[in-house]
Amino acid sequence: MVVLVGKMDFCSIYRKYPLIQSYTAHATMTTAPTSLPTGHYLQFASDNTSGICPEAMQAFAAANTGFAASYGNDDATRLACDRIREVFEADAEVFFVFNGTAANSIALASLCQSYQAVICSDTAHVETDECGAPEFFSNGSKLLSAPHRHGKLTSAGVLEVITRRTDVHYPRPKVVTLTQSTEMGSVYQKGEISGISRIAQEHGLKVHMDGARFANAVAALKVAPADITWRAGVDVLCFGGTKMGLPIGEAIVFFDRKLGEEFSYRCKQAGQLASKMRYLSAPWLAMLTDGTWLRHASHANAMAHRLSEKIAGIAGAELLLPTEVNGVFVNLPEPVIARLKALGWTFYTFIGGGARFMCSWATTEEAVDHLAGDLERVLAG
Repeated sequence: MVVLVGKMDFCSIYRKYPLIQSYTAHATMTTAPTSLPTGHYLQFASDNTSGICPEAMQAFAAANTGFAASYGNDDATRLACDRIREVFEADAEVFFVFNGTAANSIALASLCQSYQAVICSDTAHVETDECGAPEFFSNGSKLLSAPHRHGKLTSAGVLEVITRRTDVHYPRPKVVTLTQSTEMGSVYQKGEISGISRIAQEHGLKVHMDGARFANAVAALKVAPADITWRAGVDVLCFGGTKMGLPIGEAIVFFDRKLGEEFSYRCKQAGQLASKMRYLSAPWLAMLTDGTWLRHASHANAMAHRLSEKIAGIAGAELLLPTEVNGVFVNLPEPVIARLKALGWTFYTFIGGGARFMCSWATTEEAVDHLAGDLERVLAG
């Protein structure tokens, strides 16, 4: 059924605004700006410091016409859900929520009882940066850390945690959560995901994927999204939109529809059921049209590789980790970090054991070269 919005339904709006259908006709909208104000391009703290990409912004504006059904019963949401199913080649159940912490927390809560546990790495966002939300929304499910390499769990490490104890005095592992790409900038290969999923399935565990930077992983691996999700044994994906260039919102994708049968109630209870859902969903439709999401992710990855290559040639700077996606991790002396920050550069130093520089869809070559130049001058004294 088409929901009327004033004198025009959303399908008409969809046809009216070419960028929502195919942004390739507007070449000027597909690349990062060639120059940005100083206060903008000094932002390497995170890929969520960038603005909204043009395609998402135009879709957001297009949705802002007339009236539409609320709580996800609108055409924009229906079309966006269908597009996600097409992208993943799966008849999945899809829900849109406001942010990644909520997505992870209520998705995990739907898979766990309070006496059960979630296996994760000790660098996982659910462990270090969600203020106990996974435990809160699950009424107490415990997070159990497993060994990892550069943020990636291993089959052997997961098995060790699963079989560590089976008595009633210890929380029962029920979910394994993987971050793709990881908080340390590494990427799970398909075989690694399949191996962990196989161990999980053999012991009755579900597999959850935190995909805050899933787009960057897909762009780096050059694989079909299905190949590193449900085909590899993933049950639920929290598909990140904010860091990808959307104004707000993540998509929770249940590849097994049965797991999402009553999930809308969790969304409502957690304050994550948007009344004007079209503003969350319409930008997704634009982002997932004609590969926009992968184009932007590829650009972010390319800017990180550019920065990594420049830093590798600077005396006194040491790359801590391989650059696989859009993050660059560097070992720098504390005085150098202080001087860079005094120059206005913003970046985190509590993730990965060094300075982390994140690139986004909007990062420019000019900004990368400026940062590398300042770093070289500071290190030279």
